[in-house]
Amino acid sequence: MSYDLKDLERRMEGAITSLQSELQGLRTGRASMNLLDTVQVPAYGSNVPMNQVGSVSVMDARMLAVNIWDKSLVGAADRAIRDAGLGLNPVVDGQNLRIPIPPLNEERRVELTKVAGKYAEAARVAVRNVRRDGMDALKKAEKDGDISEDEHRSSSDDVQKLTDAHVKQVDEVLKNKEAEIMQV
Repeated sequence: MSYDLKDLERRMEGAITSLQSELQGLRTGRASMNLLDTVQVPAYGSNVPMNQVGSVSVMDARMLAVNIWDKSLVGAADRAIRDAGLGLNPVVDGQNLRIPIPPLNEERRVELTKVAGKYAEAARVAVRNVRRDGMDALKKAEKDGDISEDEHRSSSDDVQKLTDAHVKQVDEVLKNKEAEIMQV
C-alpha cells in the first residue's frame, strides 16, 4: 500500500514545527533568545543567521545582548537587526550589541496578531495539503485494487481524524501566541 499514516503524521508535525519557529521570531515585548533567529547578517560573501556570527543572550526581560565573534561584522550585524523589521535599535558597545526591547503599543500588538494569524493559516493549508496527498494515495490504491472500498473508507476516516487533530493543534499554538502578544 502506497499510503502511510505515519508519514502523513510526520509531515503534519513538520508544518506545526515550522509554525512554532516562525512564531518565535514575532516580538512579544519580552526579550527572547529566539527573537533574532530570523535575522540574516551579510557575512563572508553570503547571508548567515545571527547565531552563526555571534552568541545571543538575554540580559533581562527587556534587554538582549549579542557578542559578535568577528570584529569586522559588528556593523553588518547592527544594520541587519535594524533592517529586520522587528523595531529594534541595537547599541554598539565594542564587539557587543545591546538591544533594548521597547514595550509594544496596542496598534503594534494587533498588527503582530494578524501576522501570527497568517502564519497559522499557512500551517493549516500545509496540513490540508498533506491530507489531500493521503486521500489521493488512498483513491489510487483502491482504484488499483490494492485496498477494498471498506479499507479506503476506514483509512480516509483515520486521515481526517489526524488532520483535525493537527489543525486543532495549529489553532492552539496560535491562541497561545496571540495571548502572549496581547499580554501587557
